[in-house]
Amino acid sequence: MSTVPTSPIAEAAPLSLCAREPHVPADRLVAEMVPPPRFDSVRFDTYVPDPQQPSQVEAVKVLSDFASGLGGAHATSSGRRRWFARTPKNTAPTGPRGVYLDGGYGVGKTHLLASLWHATPAEPSLKAFGTFVELTNLVGALGFQQTVQTLSGHRLLCIDEFELDDPGDTVLVSTLLGRLVDAGVALAATSNTLPGKLGEGRFASADFLREIQGLSAHFRPLRIDGEDYRHRGLPEAPPPYSDEQVTKAAYATGGASLDDFPHLLEHLAKVHPSRYGALTDGVRAVCLTDVRPVPDQSTALRLVVLADRLYDREVPVLASGLPFDKLFSDEMLNGGYRKKYFRAISRLTALARDAKALVAQ
Repeated sequence: MSTVPTSPIAEAAPLSLCAREPHVPADRLVAEMVPPPRFDSVRFDTYVPDPQQPSQVEAVKVLSDFASGLGGAHATSSGRRRWFARTPKNTAPTGPRGVYLDGGYGVGKTHLLASLWHATPAEPSLKAFGTFVELTNLVGALGFQQTVQTLSGHRLLCIDEFELDDPGDTVLVSTLLGRLVDAGVALAATSNTLPGKLGEGRFASADFLREIQGLSAHFRPLRIDGEDYRHRGLPEAPPPYSDEQVTKAAYATGGASLDDFPHLLEHLAKVHPSRYGALTDGVRAVCLTDVRPVPDQSTALRLVVLADRLYDREVPVLASGLPFDKLFSDEMLNGGYRKKYFRAISRLTALARDAKALVAQ
């Protein structure tokens, strides 16, 4: 059992994520459909292409042109202006009205998608940005018809991590996108790879275009090659700390949370994933003791969502126990959700690196 430190800079006991059960109103879900805090300041000119990957340079150019092309068009809820409708013979096409960023994890797809959102000349209220999970949560909160009505006046909808591993949700969102296309909304997306299609070097473009069926002709796939930038030329993540070090850092850091990892995993099962962002409201650092392998796939997938929300919000994670690359079993890492688990490991490793300063203070 860790003892509570008596550091003179400790002003209060740490927060506990396990003590929180947030309730998120539907209007907050809509208002929060903007790039997450980590991507507030990203722009095309802050994206650093790998000089060995010309596809990254090409993607910046294509997306910049795409954003510029959205400046003179306006979505209408009446559907009278239909960008994706058949182009009259006497009208020259103005380029793709949908883009799909196709590549592995850590090549900067989200950075580019957020840069597109920022570069599109429209008020923030006319642009929406969210993950596939956040979009399905919005439909669950508002209902299908209300979601269509809410988003149909937008100029652009960006969907990060379009999930192709749940056929039901894929059909739901594809139907939603069809309605939004009819209303004149431009689309941009990235996606996860389908189960069974996860070999090294394989991308999801064909799977994505097939799954969205009737909309596929309106997307221009942009393949983005490269290695995970989070580990490109960076030092190895720090090893886990002791329980005592983690506890002391939690008490010495204002706004830090402190939780036992197995108990946190149990608590996540009681909170809908749409609320994981709210679960971390006001948390400046997450401190975890006794990190151990996750026991099953349902728990693992919930942890992936939490890792995404922490990464979006740039919340450092300090931990004792096993290193984060030991969270998932070999069976999980070789299964249908392999890409999600590797993304979670990559992001948690980056956040663990950010947490080094908490121990040094």
